[in-house]
Amino acid sequence: MAEPLLEVKDLVKHYPLTQGILFRKQVGAVKAVDGVSFGLHAGETLGIVGESGCGKSTVARMLVNLERPTAGSIAYKGEDISRLSGRALKAVRRNIQMVFQDPYTSLNPRMTVGDIIGEPYEIHPEVAPKGDRRRRVQELLDVVGLNPEYINRYPHQFSGGQRQRIGIARGLALQPEIIVADEPVSALDVSVQAQVVNLLEKLQDEFDLSYVFIAHDLSIVRHISDRVGVMYLGRVVEIGTDTEIYEHPTHPYTQALLSAVPVPDPQARAHRERIILSGDVPSPADPPSGCRFRTRCWKARDRCAAEVPLLAVPEVFPSGPAAHPSACHFAAEKRVVPHVPPEGPGGGAEQDTD
Repeated sequence: MAEPLLEVKDLVKHYPLTQGILFRKQVGAVKAVDGVSFGLHAGETLGIVGESGCGKSTVARMLVNLERPTAGSIAYKGEDISRLSGRALKAVRRNIQMVFQDPYTSLNPRMTVGDIIGEPYEIHPEVAPKGDRRRRVQELLDVVGLNPEYINRYPHQFSGGQRQRIGIARGLALQPEIIVADEPVSALDVSVQAQVVNLLEKLQDEFDLSYVFIAHDLSIVRHISDRVGVMYLGRVVEIGTDTEIYEHPTHPYTQALLSAVPVPDPQARAHRERIILSGDVPSPADPPSGCRFRTRCWKARDRCAAEVPLLAVPEVFPSGPAAHPSACHFAAEKRVVPHVPPEGPGGGAEQDTD
């Protein structure tokens, strides 16, 4: 396989916790991201899923250098871009663009659509000469399915789905190789979500784009992704192709997430095993020792508290769909879930996949 277009190794982001008013003293740190590694190949879509607070958006912001990592590296075409600044950073940012989660707050309400989409050309004037920018903006509007005559309208004159299309057009303006999409459909209606996802797939084929697609909706991630990484409390706990993750999950957390996905077929739902996790997600400021999922895991043993599991292929899986990296000491063991009471008023809490 060719070298990854983007390679992330041992990425860490800690936010210091301080106390005091005049003399602030650091008393700890929030470990938002704590050792994330993955690769992204040309033309590929890597989906990243996990609960709210697991570090997905922090990873996205570090990929486009909106956040500086505490440690680790982000290599684009073999060059570490995590510490770049000035002109070198500016050049890289042209090739790695971002589509933000909220189409209502990511667009400046005082700017027209033409100014919003054309603003990247002010920063990178070499991409489009001034006399040609209006035509290019109108072409981008047409590419994302909007009327080019809307160029002089303001964001408040568009629906949520149309605003996200504007954000996508802005991301395409500099002809990037990679687009980091941070939950681009979570704020949209379900019917509009499908339209935007289909648009992203169309644009990927047309412009040979690579995506890092972050979401909490597992069905959407499976639809658009070639590979999927599952995050829990700042770490990737399992990564593999969509078939490996969805049909042969080996990490207990991934199994619990997938068991919470709604199934429209009543007969299939009746025969499906539902996993309800006990307890709450630990604080990223004070995560458990060893495996971070052990406080909610039915497989947990003494080794899980003493030793951090590596994200690696279990040795007992020499080949086949189960042979993909999983950060669990007992990934190869057959899943045995303890009995849980029937769900209902006052029953078990629903698994939060947001």
